[in-house]
Amino acid sequence: MASKCVHKGCGKVFTDPEEDCVYHPGPPVFHEGQKGWKCCKPRVLTFDEFLTIPPCTTGKHSIVDDTPKEAPKEIDSAALANLVTEQSAPKTTTPISAAAAALPTPTPNTASAPAPEPDSDDPSLSIPANATCRRKGCNATYNPDASRDSELCEHHPGAPIFHEGSKGWSCCKRRVLEFDEFMKIPGCTEKKRHLFVGKGKPAGEEKVEDVRTDFYQTATTVNASLYLKKINKEKAKVTFNESSVEFDLPTTDNKRFTNTFNLFGPIDPEASSYNIFGTKMDLKLAKKDGQSWPVLRSDDKWTGERIQIGQAGRVA
Repeated sequence: MASKCVHKGCGKVFTDPEEDCVYHPGPPVFHEGQKGWKCCKPRVLTFDEFLTIPPCTTGKHSIVDDTPKEAPKEIDSAALANLVTEQSAPKTTTPISAAAAALPTPTPNTASAPAPEPDSDDPSLSIPANATCRRKGCNATYNPDASRDSELCEHHPGAPIFHEGSKGWSCCKRRVLEFDEFMKIPGCTEKKRHLFVGKGKPAGEEKVEDVRTDFYQTATTVNASLYLKKINKEKAKVTFNESSVEFDLPTTDNKRFTNTFNLFGPIDPEASSYNIFGTKMDLKLAKKDGQSWPVLRSDDKWTGERIQIGQAGRVA
């Protein structure tokens, strides 16, 4: 009998229990805007990128979720007593300094709005066996023996929201604390028919005009991330020059990004390097003069601030 694997990152329908399963054995980690899995290192910023992090472990399919749970933190009785005392004490108003008032107000960690999905599948495209509905929160599996006119897709058209430990969707009000509960929040919008393959891609290679980047730096290096999914590792070309980096990055889904980044400061091309992951490319640029970079590219808008030099924050 066919069963659906409950391992994180797999979710395939299987009939052979000895079939290999590629999945994430660790729980998800969300920390200061970064998203990833405890069992492997990639960290991304958006929920869509998080869902595409490639599984890191090979095992066997399962219908029992054996993902380890985080142990509950012990409550410090002394700290709890101090908290109760502080809450019961009369509140005093502290004047806000002009410097503090000028600081930006923190905003919830809300993922950017997802790109709109097509309304229906392209009738000229075949749907692979065991395909899963692409709409968020649906997870229905394609059944070639069932009538497509009887399908009802319950999904979330909004973006995921993670804020102060709570998790939910921008399109509905329900909020939960655990990631597993978040993944089980029922869809709030209905459509006739699921979306398994979407629209067909136009013939020819699609040009990617621009990509998102961010960076941090140390006294000797600038560590930058260039966000582009499914870069073809065998065909990717990156050329380091003293004042620029040239990119020719084809992807496995028939796209290509070509550009030259003119850098803010000079680098040592021989000591610079890059690594390619499922959703991004990481660059390690060796500074030639040790100066602090306020921006990555010389044509980026400079606010006048200097990016702090230090190590990137580690995610537990």
